[in-house]
Amino acid sequence: MSKPTPLSGFPELLPAQRAVEQQVIDTLRSTFELYGFAGIETRAVEPLDQLLRKGDTSKEVYLLRRLHETSEEGHAGMGLHFDLTVPFARYVLENAGRLEFPFRRYQIQKVWRGERPQEGRFREFAQADIDIVGRDVLPFHHDVEVTRVMVDALTRLSFLPAFRLQVNNRKLIQGFYAGLGLEDLDEVMRIVDKLDKLPVDKVRQMLVDEAGATSEQADRVLSLATIRTGDDSFVAQVRGLGVSHPLLDEGIDELASLVRGVADLVSDRVRVEADLSIARGLDYYTGTVFETRLDGYESMGSICSGGRYDALASDGKATYPGVGISLGVSRVLVPLLARTGLTASRSVPSAVLVALADEDSRPASEAVAAALRARSIPCEVAPTAAKFGKQIRVAERRGIPFVWFPQADGGHQVKDIRDGNQVDADPSVWTPSPEDLRPQVVPGA
Repeated sequence: MSKPTPLSGFPELLPAQRAVEQQVIDTLRSTFELYGFAGIETRAVEPLDQLLRKGDTSKEVYLLRRLHETSEEGHAGMGLHFDLTVPFARYVLENAGRLEFPFRRYQIQKVWRGERPQEGRFREFAQADIDIVGRDVLPFHHDVEVTRVMVDALTRLSFLPAFRLQVNNRKLIQGFYAGLGLEDLDEVMRIVDKLDKLPVDKVRQMLVDEAGATSEQADRVLSLATIRTGDDSFVAQVRGLGVSHPLLDEGIDELASLVRGVADLVSDRVRVEADLSIARGLDYYTGTVFETRLDGYESMGSICSGGRYDALASDGKATYPGVGISLGVSRVLVPLLARTGLTASRSVPSAVLVALADEDSRPASEAVAAALRARSIPCEVAPTAAKFGKQIRVAERRGIPFVWFPQADGGHQVKDIRDGNQVDADPSVWTPSPEDLRPQVVPGA
């Protein structure tokens, strides 16, 4: 096989980096389960009519095609899912009769998007989603709940930089636009959503040219988008703009309730901000919308986003409203690994290397390893019966903290090769510290 050419946008991690990713996934899973979310996994492919049904996603979908496909379209009518929300909506519809509502699910899985690779943006990456879905109705307090759950999960990832959760409500901005007399509300939101990518003057001109706004309407739309507060003081600022509409009132009340409902989570690492420029690009959101940015990594954009969707899933008899938030696991982790050198304390899960005096003693060393594994202590037996100094260096290179020495008289000793301390030990009772039992995340620069 010739030397392979790397594929951009498809990140692959070295073992120590993968250990960090696994700890992230384990932390997310355990946190989600603490709040009663059930784990599911959906298939990798969905029918194209489902994938293209919501939002401008046609440029992102990878088609599924057999090598000798002869159909006129050149594909099998299926594509790889680009997020986990659309597959989840289909999953709910197919299994509604077997699910208890409100249904609380988490999903940690790969997705695929056909976009230009750059820092934090990949063609294949892992996402972690939580959603709560109801049948016909879903009380607003669930919007607050999923926000709190994800903030808790991110806070438990102690190596992450400080982060800012930005929240808004589409009812608020749609009601404001309607109160101004604008007609194409979705187009206005689509354009406003570009404020983090385009100059304000360019966005203002787009509002006039593409959304049919007057110059005065465009200025008032942009005035709303400049409002950012760390508490519910945004309410007075919105009211001060002199626009009224019933949908605006509903959105203001919901956003204020959300900001107040998570105020106790604010800390030196966590900020929650009402940001009235946030709209989210996908058109299935109907109320609360979230985005999250890491301090010092703003160029990556939002690493965690989502919102409320009241009509994403319907079978004609019932509607299944939901609210969810998605963390781009690869999106946040891969740049951190590259920029800071974030890694794990060792590249293997083994906490112990069981030494070999000679090849004839391999069964005795394997018996020690079996006794340790029976008590969930990861270990491995030395690959060869080299001199003990070389076996210790094998452990050092792999980051394994302990070397176990079976003794000729039937006894045992274990050595902490970090400080050289060697003591008698019994494989049926000896246990390393919790920090040594599993690889630990080692912060980078």
